[in-house]
Amino acid sequence: MTMREYFLEATKNFKLQLNEKQLAQLERYYEMLVEWNEKINLTAITDPQGVAVKHFADSLTVFNYIDIPENASVIDVGTGAGFPGMVLKIARPDIQLTLLDSLQKRLNFLDIVLDKLNLEAKLIHSRAEVGGQNDDLRETCDFAVSRAVAQLNMLSEFCLPYVRLSGSFIAFKGNINNELESAGNAIGILGGKINKIYAFDLPMDGGSRNLIQIEKVRPTPDKYPRAFGKIKSKPL
Repeated sequence: MTMREYFLEATKNFKLQLNEKQLAQLERYYEMLVEWNEKINLTAITDPQGVAVKHFADSLTVFNYIDIPENASVIDVGTGAGFPGMVLKIARPDIQLTLLDSLQKRLNFLDIVLDKLNLEAKLIHSRAEVGGQNDDLRETCDFAVSRAVAQLNMLSEFCLPYVRLSGSFIAFKGNINNELESAGNAIGILGGKINKIYAFDLPMDGGSRNLIQIEKVRPTPDKYPRAFGKIKSKPL
């Protein structure tokens, strides 16, 4: 099966279905991902089924559960190869997307992908904790999303500062058995409140997943996010 065929099978019951133009964009994205992955490390998953299910379909699951209003501003923190942000943009071109990453090589790749797919997004080369203290970014976004592998308490300090009041941080997570309890204190300090947790299994044996929606109910105190060393050594 091709990547497209795997993707269509995996997403056949999803709320949001891609049209022919969007499917073609997704295919081109996949081709470029595999090509560039030989030059820079973008992803350990490159097979058609793996990318279709664990990257593309996984990114698209957010629309099954969470209402993203038209023209919403979305920042993908630590976007890496562009997941979930690039997939969200392909599916919903109206989204005002910002892709933030600490490695310029990855942003160079994403810049070329955007150009080839005729899409627009803001690319920002920055560490997450540095960008969160930037007045041009801080508390400006309707949504922050991230599939980064950090623990939820650390991830919340990286991401919640970008979210405006009544906006949401959406964390894409696998196993969260021990993370929620330890993250509760951090989320509260940072001005957030867990709104809902959506647990599901990805199709085609893609594994168990969780979307954690954290609403921004108070401004994040000015001292957060802290320097990376402090976040790591003394997590909230």
